[in-house]
Parts: sequence; structure tokens; C-alpha cells
Amino acid sequence: MNKEQLFEQIKQKKSFLCIGLDPVLNKLPKHLLKYNDPILEFNKQLIDATHDLCVAYKPNTAFYESYGAKGWQTLTETWKHIPNNLFTIADAKRGDIGNTSAMYAEAFFNEEGSGMSFDSVTVAPYMGKDSVSPFLNFKDKWVILLALTSNEGSQDFQTRQSGDDKLFEQVIKTSSQWASTDQMMFVVGATKAEAFENIRNLAPDHFLLVPGVGAQGGSLAAVCKYGLNSKCGLLVNAARSIIYASDGLDFAEKARAEALTLQQEMEQILGAAQLI
Repeated sequence: MNKEQLFEQIKQKKSFLCIGLDPVLNKLPKHLLKYNDPILEFNKQLIDATHDLCVAYKPNTAFYESYGAKGWQTLTETWKHIPNNLFTIADAKRGDIGNTSAMYAEAFFNEEGSGMSFDSVTVAPYMGKDSVSPFLNFKDKWVILLALTSNEGSQDFQTRQSGDDKLFEQVIKTSSQWASTDQMMFVVGATKAEAFENIRNLAPDHFLLVPGVGAQGGSLAAVCKYGLNSKCGLLVNAARSIIYASDGLDFAEKARAEALTLQQEMEQILGAAQLI
């Protein structure tokens, strides 16, 4: 999916919501435990209940890898269940020397080999260009590079001064030269809303993946004040506030209600910005 196709989805659905599929077995509604694969059933019902309200799904691979081979199968079947017109993100935060990154890219992008072909994968930039480039060798696939994350520990390195810039600013400036805005996004946490104006100056045309709205306390309005661009330019992720809205028989219905609340707020924001 390229940038224009993604923007079309945003306009059609009046939404730039991304839903994180990060299931933990002991948090699932108890009635799902009777299924052979409770996590897959949980994901399927969530997707069926919300796919018309969001434009992307983002499974964090750790929540599947922790269950070994069965978890990888669950991830594969989850990817297959997501409608083709939605943007898919493998939140894997990979990045290693070139030949290793090439294998990571194969794992998430080459359906013939791995059974999955996500639209994008999150990548850590610490090892530099040659650790990122293998992911960019796949047509119509995206790298979503960690820039300024929403966790408390982000200040340990990301916001430290390095010459005239903070480290995350150097990451954005340098990596923007590695690929076009059709292949690269940046992760910027919603809890860092005060940085969005500066980040938009550094990356005016890139899409930003924004975790931290919902359970982490980030403000959608604050993010959009400076984060929107002419193609919307935002994928705002919410996970726990949606997928764990209820632990009862109505979990999918409650998840939809939470997603709808965000979608309606996004529709107002897009309308006010004259993007729809």
C-alpha cells in the first residue's frame, strides 16, 4: 500500500485509527478459553467488530513470539484475517547487520516463505543505514523507524543533546535521506505532543505512527494540533483501551464502542482541517 492509497482509506473511513493487537492470554475473556486458539479467536472477533472504523492494525510480535511456534501461527492467521484494504504493521522493532536484517525482512514481507506479507515493520535505527536498507528493498513495503517513543526511558538517549540536535532529531534528519516518504514513517509517541511541531519541521511529508493515545494518556487533540499534514500524515494507535474494554461476552461490542469514539473524534479533526 502506497501513501496515496493509505490517504484514500483515511478519507473513506474518516479515520486515521490504528488498533494494536497485543493480546495476553490471562487477560482474555474467559469464555474464549474453550477455543483451540483463544488468542486467534479474540483477534478475529476484534477485527470483525472494528475494521470499518480503523485504517490499520498493528500486532506487536512479542505477544505472539512468547508462545513459540503456535504463536507464530496465530500471528500468521491474524494477518490473514485482516481485510486487504487495511494497512498492516508488524511491530517487531527489528534492526541488525545487513544479512540479518534481510532475513527479518523476509520473515515479515515474503508471504511465499513465511506465510505473511505485512505492509510495514517497525525498525530500530541504532545500527544505522545498512541495518535498515534491507527492509527497503521490497516494493510497496514500509519501514517505520523509531524516532521519539512514548516510554519513560526514551529520555535516556533519544532526547540527549548531540551537537546542535537532540539524538531523535538526528535520526529523523539522517534517515529521511534513505528512502522516500512512500517507504518510511517515524514512530513518535503521543505522550511527547510538545515535540510534534519540531518534528513536522524536520519531516513535513512523512507519515507518523503515534502510539500512546488511550491507556498511556496521550492526547489526540494535542497530537493533531501540530502533527497533521496535507495527507493527514498520522496513524494514531490505541491498543489496551480498545481490546480490553471489556472482559465479558460483550468484549467485541465494547471494543467497537471505544474505537467508534476515537473515529468520531478523528472525523471532526479531519473535517476541521478540510481533509475530508
